[in-house]
Order: sequence, then structure tokens, then C-alpha cells
Amino acid sequence: MSKQKTPFRNHQFETSLFNQRVIVAFLFMLVAIGGLVFNLYHLQVRNHDRYQVRSNRNRIKIIPVAPNRGLIYDRNGVVLAQNIPVSTLELTPAKIDDINATLASLQKLLNLSDHDIAKFKKLMHRTRSTKPITLIEQMSEEQIAKFSVNQFHYNGTNINAYLERYYPYGESLTHVLGYVGKINDRDIRTLKKDNRYTNYEGTHAIGKLGIELYYESTLHGKSGYQKVEINSHGRIVRTLDYVAPIPGKDIKLNIDLGLQLYAYNQLKIKKENPITHKMEDYHRRGSIVVLDPRDDSVLAMVSSPSYDPNLFVHGISSKHYNALLNNPDLPLLNRTTLGIYPPGSTVKPQIAVAALSEKVITPNTTTNFPGWWRIPHSKSRKFRDDIRWGHGQVNVVKAIEKSVDTFFYQVAYDMGIDRLSTWMNKFGYGKPSGIDIREESPANMPTRDWKHTNYHQAWYKGDTIPVGIGQGYWTATPMQIAKATAVIADEGIVHRPHLLKSVMEDGKFKPIIFKDFPQVNHTKKQYWNLAKEGMHRVIVSGTARKLFQNLAYEAGGKTGTSQVFGLDKGEEYNSEEVAEHLRDHALFTSFAPLDKPKVLVAAVLENAGWGKYAAPIGRNIMDYVLINPKISLDHT
Repeated sequence: MSKQKTPFRNHQFETSLFNQRVIVAFLFMLVAIGGLVFNLYHLQVRNHDRYQVRSNRNRIKIIPVAPNRGLIYDRNGVVLAQNIPVSTLELTPAKIDDINATLASLQKLLNLSDHDIAKFKKLMHRTRSTKPITLIEQMSEEQIAKFSVNQFHYNGTNINAYLERYYPYGESLTHVLGYVGKINDRDIRTLKKDNRYTNYEGTHAIGKLGIELYYESTLHGKSGYQKVEINSHGRIVRTLDYVAPIPGKDIKLNIDLGLQLYAYNQLKIKKENPITHKMEDYHRRGSIVVLDPRDDSVLAMVSSPSYDPNLFVHGISSKHYNALLNNPDLPLLNRTTLGIYPPGSTVKPQIAVAALSEKVITPNTTTNFPGWWRIPHSKSRKFRDDIRWGHGQVNVVKAIEKSVDTFFYQVAYDMGIDRLSTWMNKFGYGKPSGIDIREESPANMPTRDWKHTNYHQAWYKGDTIPVGIGQGYWTATPMQIAKATAVIADEGIVHRPHLLKSVMEDGKFKPIIFKDFPQVNHTKKQYWNLAKEGMHRVIVSGTARKLFQNLAYEAGGKTGTSQVFGLDKGEEYNSEEVAEHLRDHALFTSFAPLDKPKVLVAAVLENAGWGKYAAPIGRNIMDYVLINPKISLDHT
């Protein structure tokens, strides 16, 4: 067998192939490195700023810093609304691996109730997971200590300390101060609409009612911020920058705290509890307004019954809120500015001035009705006086003094509703008083158009007659009654009732001047004097004489009875035989001293029976102000 020859290896070919592979590999590596360099350039140079921002977002956080809310003082510098430190426990669900396990652990550690956990979970479902949610509103010292020791176990969980609003005098000032409450979705929509939302980031509460709402922009201040570096657990490592917030401005009110408390207690009586049969404090339904008629600054403003505003600061429970909402005595209602009542005979001095100015009557006009009045030349119903046989010969001063209805029936008939409503508008009826809180009703000064719009009926002469004694379709708030009385006391000058006295500017309280309304012009001084003389005689010899004996000063006043329901023909009113909620309201308005008045009181007692029952309140408060040396009525 012949031997087969082995072919020789082609080294040149193999070398060429190897070199080709090396070149391809090199080119591939070159492209890869080029791509890597290009991508590195793209990341580090072209998009440096973009990715730097994203990186910073992960480790740098901007935390809003809420401003301290301005304090509220009374006219003498007593703090009425203050800020107290509180600590809350907040959880951020997005930073917690197992939220349920964390909640169970915290419940055991901090002795929380099932209700606390359920409330948190309810909030969690309504809030973005990246937002902190409050688990505990007010931590006790023991809870703070326990959590601080164990905090390292709980990622995404922090104690947040801030200042919370507190009202030391509780329910006695609720309808003046109002209250602050948690910022809700409605508040957020309003703030965004007004381009104010960024100034409220980090803020827990906002003014909801009263002074707290009306002067929110003054009291709130301006938010600051701190730029911080955080670690992977969301905890602050260091502060990079800090811009301090600007605190809200302190304000001083015209309210005198001592007088406010005294007036509030005027509506408090002892009453037997039908269940326990023990005597307990009972707050009568009513309102008291105390003004300085020289500028209509509000010295006291009481609505009873009331409620504790502190319940609303960090969220009132449904149980407590429903109890207030369903209370038949309506404690949530600010009766001073939202309570509407027929003003009754308190308006007779104003009607007298209007009738004199319109030449409907003269200072010498007299009437002599037999205890009743009827529309002339008609067989309509008889409008009766309070005295069956009448008051005899009556002029305008005596008509005010004795509160003679028949005199004012005739005046109303002669004036007509058009002139009556026009003149009463000048005294402030039928429109807001202008007081610096938003919760105010204009009540109603009836006109022909008003009746046509609301009842689709014409205005009849018989509709005008009860308006002449403050009844019929006419309604007013206690604040309007006080303001109208101040116009009499100040002889035609119409001030704006106001609670604010001054605002802190550069370390000093700067007085605030409120612009007056147009004056009641084209009225002789004699007419004002006649109205004031009639009111003076009410105190000396008229419907309030027994309650104002041994007075240390001269005063003017006017009783009023506000009817709740009408009587049938021939039926007589007896308050003792009528269910309490159907009894007449008692009204009284007064001012003193008679010459250059310094204090004015308007009081309304719901379902008290007769106007004279409100008069002792006026007497007590005027005594308190004019005889008490602690009361200062300066205008500085």
C-alpha cells in the first residue's frame, strides 16, 4: 500500500484570516467605545443640567416653612387667640415597605386606638402616597419619648413640631374671633384660584370664620423654606439653605375682654335639669351688641348659646359636629349678624325722624286714638294699641316715650312704603352693616318690588301699617338695630361698625381708620333732639322707667317687642300661656350719656315675652361701662 501525503498548512492564509478577525474585533471595540464615549458625552455634557436636577431631586428636598400666625389681642392687650406648640406624628406611605405592619407596630408602641388607625387609613386612601399623612394630631410627652427611642425602626415616619391656634376664652368669643381649621380641598381650590396656594404649602390651618377669616391675609404671613439633603431613608442629613418665613401681623380688636365676659354672662341663668333635677347654667338664646357710638367700634359682641372653637382647630369629630348642628338652640348661628328678627318698636325713633324730615308730621302734631287705628275710609281690621282705651293726646315725643302704636300706624300710612323704606335704608336697614366679619345677613327692608319678586303680589296699604312699628315683612339683625340707634345718638352720622382697632407695624400697633357711610342729610338738629328726648323719657317715665331708677347718668333707650306669630281677631296675647318657642322676642336698645354718648347697647332675647325683659341687660352693661373705672374708651 502506498503512503498518503499530508498537505502543507497555508500559514500565509491563516495569518491573513487572523489579521482580518483582529481588525473586525478592533473596529467593533472602537465602535463600542465610541458609542460609550458618545453616550457619556450625552449624559455628562449635553444633558448635564437635566440629570443633575433629577439627581438633586433624589437627595435634595425643599421643605416649606410655615409662618407663625399673628396673635389677636383685645383693646387692652390681653391675648384672645394665641399659638401653642404641638407635635404630630406623620407617615409617608411611599417610603414605607409594609404600611400595615408599621401601623400595627406603632399602635402597640404608642397605645393607639383602632379608631386612630381606621382614621389614618381613610386619609391614606384620599391622599397621594408621596404626601405625609398625620397619624397622631397631638402627641403626648410619653409618646414623643417612646417614638424617639425607636425611630430608627420606622422609615418614612417623622415627628413634626408646629404651632397650633388656641382660644383661651373658649365659647365667650367664638362669634367674634371665629376659628381656624385644617386646610381642606375647598380651601385649596380657593387658594389656587386666587394664586395664593404656594404661600400656604406647609401650613396646617386657615381662617374659617369671624376675624380669623376676615383678616386671614394679615394674620397668615409669608411662608419660607429650607433646602435639605436627605439620605436613602428620607431623613435629613444637613441643611443647605434656609429662608425664614415672615410671621403674620398681630392685631388688636376694639373688644374689651372684661366687658365681653360680663355681657356673655348676662345671657346665662340657672335652670333645673329635667333629668338630674339639679340647677345648672343655661344660656338663653339671644344677642348683645355694645358699641362706642362715636365711631361704632365694637366693644362687645355676644351670641348665645355658643360653642368651643378649639374643637374645630384640628378637626371636630362627626359626633360633636352633629350634636352642634342638631341642637335646637342653634349654637352655630351668629345671632348678632345672622339672626333676623322684626325690629319692633326699637325703630320708632328713626321713623319719627324720617316723618319729621318729610313733613308728614311736625313737632306739634298730635293724635288721640281710642286704643285702635283703622285705614281711613275703610272697614278693614283694627290695628290695636297696647292699652285698650288708648294713650290720649299724643305728640311725637310721647309716642316714643310710651311706644304708642296707633301714632306710628298713622305715620306709616301717611308716609307710604316707598318713603319709609328709603329712609330706613339711610339708617342701615335692608343692607349689611359693614362690620368686618363675612357672616352677615342684610335682613329685609320691604319694598313694592321685593314683595312682587318674592310673592308675585302687589303691595297693599295694609302691608305698610305694621312696618310703622317694626313688624310685618321688616326684619333686622341685632347689629343693624345697634347701628341705627347709633345714627340717632350721633345725630345723623353713619359709622361703619368695626371690630379691628389696630395692626402691628414695625413693632407698634398702628390704628386703623374705617371710612364712614353717607350721612343722613336734610334733617334738622331739632328732629334728632326730639327723637333723643323721646328715648330719654322712655328711661325716665316711659316703658323702661322701673328698670332705670336711681340712674347715675342720663340715658336714652327704646324697648321693642318682636312678634313671632299673629293673633286671631279679638285674641289677646299672654306670654305665660304660649309655648316658649312662640313667645315674642324682647328687644332693647339704649345709649349713654344722653349728651355726647360713649356707650350703646342693643340686646335681643329670643322668646322672652316682652321688650321690657331685655332692658335690664342694657342697664347692667351701661352701669358696668360708665361706672367701672377699669373700662377705657380711649380712641388710641
